[in-house]
Amino acid sequence: MKFFLPKLLFSVIFCSTSLTITYAQLFEWRGPNRSGIYNETGLLKKWPDGGPKLLWETPKMGDGYSEATVTDDAVYVTGRKDSLDVLTALTLDGKIKWETAYGKAWMTNHTGSRSTPTYYNGNLFLVSGSGDIVCVGSNGKVKWSKNHYNLYDSKPLMFGISESPLVFDNMVIASPGGKKASMVAFNINDGKVIWEAAPLNEEPQYVNPKLIVYAGKKMIVTVMGTDIFAVDSKDGKILWKVDYAAANASGSTSTGRVMKNHAITPIFKDGYIFIGNGYNWVSMKLKLSTDGNSVEKVWENRNFDPQMGGVVLLGNNIYGTNHMSKPVNMWVCVDWTTGQTLWTSKWYNQGSIISADGMLYLYEEKSGHVALAKPDSTKLDIISEFQITKGEGPFWAHPVISNGKLYIRHGDYLMVYLIK
Repeated sequence: MKFFLPKLLFSVIFCSTSLTITYAQLFEWRGPNRSGIYNETGLLKKWPDGGPKLLWETPKMGDGYSEATVTDDAVYVTGRKDSLDVLTALTLDGKIKWETAYGKAWMTNHTGSRSTPTYYNGNLFLVSGSGDIVCVGSNGKVKWSKNHYNLYDSKPLMFGISESPLVFDNMVIASPGGKKASMVAFNINDGKVIWEAAPLNEEPQYVNPKLIVYAGKKMIVTVMGTDIFAVDSKDGKILWKVDYAAANASGSTSTGRVMKNHAITPIFKDGYIFIGNGYNWVSMKLKLSTDGNSVEKVWENRNFDPQMGGVVLLGNNIYGTNHMSKPVNMWVCVDWTTGQTLWTSKWYNQGSIISADGMLYLYEEKSGHVALAKPDSTKLDIISEFQITKGEGPFWAHPVISNGKLYIRHGDYLMVYLIK
C-alpha cells in the first residue's frame, strides 16, 4: 500500500536563555517532548454515559505494554507474537497494512513488547526485548539493526527493555549501560556509532531519556541504577550527575534492599528538572546552573513515588500516582514550586496519566478504568469514566491522543475512541 509522509510538524522549546524552534516529522513516546501533554483542542469536557464513542478496535496486535505511535496517516503498534517482537502498521481506521518482525522478544517476567516506536522523518526506530535497536522504513522493511546490549556487554534487567529511542539531529539515542558505555548515539541512516558516553558501571533501566535544550546546549537526561545524569548531545560528554541512591537513603523494600527499577521520564521546565521513581524512591526537583554544567537540589518529596505511569506538569502542579509511598496506590498532586503534596486520592489503583486541552486522562492498571478529570489543586475531580473490557493482562500501556481520538491499548487489543 502506498505510504504518504505526514505533514511537517514543529515543536517550540522554551529555556531560560533562548527560544529554539525545531522542525521535524516526529511522533514519539508520550507525545511532544515526551511530556505526556498532547497539543489538541476542542476535546470533550464530559463523556457520554458508558464512555466516548468507540470508533474501531483491532485485535491480534501481539502481547505488549507499549503505547501506539500515531502519525498523520498511520498507527504503529509493537507486540510479541510467539518468541518475536513484531511491528504492525495500521491505517487510521484500524486496517492492517503490514507486519514486520524486528527482534527476539522478552519471554520472562510479564512477556510482551515494551518499546514504543519513534517515528522520525519517514522511519521508525525501536528496541526489541533482546536489545536490538532497529530502523524500519515506511514500507515495513528493516533498514538496519544492531544489538547494542551485546555490543556494549550489557543485559536487560528483570522486566526486560522498555526504552523507546530518542531521535533528533540525525541521531538515535540508546542507553545500554554496563561497563563500556552508559549511552550511545547511532546514525539514523546506517546505525554507525557517532559517540559513546563514558560508562558509569551501572545497570540499564526502563527510563525513556529526555532531550533538554538549555544554555546553548542540547543535553540528554536519564537515570541509571544509581545516578541521574546528563549527556551533551554534541559529543557524548557527561555534563553532570547526581547520586540518586545516596539521596534516597531511606527508600528500600521490606527486605531492606533498594530496588533500582527506574521508569519515569524526567520533566523539564524553565531550567528545572523533576525526577521520580517507584519503590519508595524520593522524588526530586533539580535546578540547572546557568551554563548547564551542574545542578543543585531544590526540593525532595519522600511521599511521591510514581512507578511507571508517567507524570504531567500542568500549570504549577505535578499529577501522577504513588506506588509504595504511603498512602500506597493513590493519585497524587504535588506543588511544582515547593514540592509539597497538595492531595492524595483513591481511585481504583495507580496507573498512567496524560493530558490534552487542559484536562487529565487517567488509566488505572488493575481493572482498566479510564477517566476524564479536571485539574484541581485541592482534589481529584473525576468528570467521566468507563472501563476497558477487551484484552488480557495488566493495563500498563499509556493512553495516546491524536486528532481528536483516544488510543487505548490492552494486551493484544488496540481501541480507538472519539473524544472530539
